[in-house]
Amino acid sequence: MDAKLYVGNLSYDTTEESLRTAFAKAGTVISVEMIKDRETGRMKGFAFVTMKNQEEAENAIKLLNEKMVDNRAIRVNIARPREERPKRKSYGERW
Repeated sequence: MDAKLYVGNLSYDTTEESLRTAFAKAGTVISVEMIKDRETGRMKGFAFVTMKNQEEAENAIKLLNEKMVDNRAIRVNIARPREERPKRKSYGERW
């Protein structure tokens, strides 16, 4: 079963390809999702990498957590499920 990793403290210069290459050393990379600002399109400094299974994800954490990627010491953890946030009112809606 796939295992999703949170990758933080990324350089704004980090690309999907450079992350894929780094994580491929730990196993099979299923996907890389770079998180970008909706308005500016600029990278936010974190990403999610999905590995083939839990064993490869744990191997990636051991190999890459606190290691340098694009001149930044990245943080790698098991991704937590997304928390539900209350729905925000749209512009112009009455409170």
